[in-house]
Amino acid sequence: MGVEWYDVIARRNGGYKSNAVFTVEGISAEEIFEERLIGMLPNYTSVLDAGCGHGEFTVKMSRYTESLVAFDNSIELMNIANSLLKESKVSNVKFIYATTKKQLPFQDEQFDLIYDRRGPTSILNHSRILQAGGTVFGIHSGSLEKVKERLESNGFTNIEIEEFSSAIYYFPDENEFAKFITGIPGNPDYTSPKLKKELSNKIQENTINEKLCMKEYRYIWKAIKK
Repeated sequence: MGVEWYDVIARRNGGYKSNAVFTVEGISAEEIFEERLIGMLPNYTSVLDAGCGHGEFTVKMSRYTESLVAFDNSIELMNIANSLLKESKVSNVKFIYATTKKQLPFQDEQFDLIYDRRGPTSILNHSRILQAGGTVFGIHSGSLEKVKERLESNGFTNIEIEEFSSAIYYFPDENEFAKFITGIPGNPDYTSPKLKKELSNKIQENTINEKLCMKEYRYIWKAIKK
């Protein structure tokens, strides 16, 4: 999946979001991650948001910390983020276009906290920018083993990983479901008539007791740099 996918989502939805309507039943890992992060942020003075998307979450978190830098590798998303920042009049946030595929434009040990809300787990390969004793904190839905391997091989200790799969997303109709799964990284546009058959298969796979739903799977991870 290339950066082009994120640019398309940004142009279509006005950011890295699905715009789908749904309800959540059960305890969502996304809510737990946000609550924990809010509790952590006042204890750190230099924070990095790795893979910030269109910046809405970054601006929201800025009220809880002294300084917040955020980056993403999509120019479209960064344009939206900077427009949002200008409108918000928040003064302690800086958005930067950058990619973990290259040397990141940050100093060694510049940050004491890096959080990664479904951003690139390859940020862990850039541990030089985190202070010794600093914290990394993230939430993802992809390969748990890849994250664990990157934490162990890049000088992190006190590794904590929790899995969550109790929350269920319920969709009022097929159109909202199509919009939601279209917003999952790497997925095609299931709202397109050309993918009618593929969408039908997805609907059958995610219908339980005549209700269109999808189980949330996330894992929250945390570690300390040695």
